Amino acid sequence: MSERAIRIALPLAVLALGVLAWDVVVRINEMPPYILPGPELVLTTLIDDWPVLWRSLLATLTTTLEGFALAMAGGVGLAVLFNQSRWIELSLYPYAIILQVTPVVAIAPLLLIYLSQEAAVLACAWIVAFFPVLANTTLGLKSVDHNLTDLFRLYGASRARVLWELKLPAALPSMLAGIRIAGGLSLVGAVVAEIAAGASGAGSGLAYRIAESGYRLMIPRMFAGLLLLSVTGIAIFFLLSWLSDLALRRWHESAVTRET
Repeated sequence: MSERAIRIALPLAVLALGVLAWDVVVRINEMPPYILPGPELVLTTLIDDWPVLWRSLLATLTTTLEGFALAMAGGVGLAVLFNQSRWIELSLYPYAIILQVTPVVAIAPLLLIYLSQEAAVLACAWIVAFFPVLANTTLGLKSVDHNLTDLFRLYGASRARVLWELKLPAALPSMLAGIRIAGGLSLVGAVVAEIAAGASGAGSGLAYRIAESGYRLMIPRMFAGLLLLSVTGIAIFFLLSWLSDLALRRWHESAVTRET
């Protein structure tokens, strides 16, 4: 069996054992569904409630992708500005750190006061996902070999050409690492904001449906929503990882090593 097949088979085997143990515990202890539903009931609920859950998932996924796109554009753009001007970096980077270390669960209720529900949820998704892109891209741009930078300048290359032809390609691995992290975090930010919005009686996303199911003791639907959120997060991570490998596999050592 190849190494790739083993990497796929082992997690699936652990997952199967976990689901089997879950089912056995529920059956042996005869647990009622409002305490712990079995996997078969969760799957049945997912199928029966699919129209409601699917609409809620689309709302959450839309916010997640919008927040992720804003974080990616803003993080990369601001990192480029930091690299081009030390004064801009010294002026703004501390505020980016403050934004990152402030828990989004504390920011969300405040944003819901001043913004509409959709804007507040989008802002939370952006806040959580923004800093990893900024920090990793900034680090990548600073890590370019100074000898190569001096060589470009020796041949009379402009700052724009040095940035476009040397720094950005060299920083691409770090940038993509930050983007992979931001993809999952944007979903986390959207979920946190939706839960906060649900506490005030508003919301349409999947996290709101999960919170609503908990309040109504509809635990099987709650588990079905959690399953959808987990699958969505996994799909985002693997899609971004695939795109990262696609961009790096021809030339960067990390991707070449994994191929071989």
